[in-house]
Amino acid sequence: MTNSTTDVENVIREYLTMVEKVPETFDGDVKLFADGVGLDSLETAELSAILEDHFGNDPYSAGDTPETVGEILRFYSVQGAEAS
Repeated sequence: MTNSTTDVENVIREYLTMVEKVPETFDGDVKLFADGVGLDSLETAELSAILEDHFGNDPYSAGDTPETVGEILRFYSVQGAEAS
């Protein structure tokens, strides 16, 4: 299963909108935690579950915790490349 960057971005953007933590600009450099949009541990767990529901896996359970939107996008980019 391949995931387009747009699909992954849309899921992240929808979640950030739901928790009312939408950044002024949305790009790969958006930081997810304290010095960025400010996700706490519960919100991070929710985002992880949503990503897994949509795409079958998530970057949070794969090892290092992604700290930016770009790191999440790269995770799915690599996953897509490995599936090809």
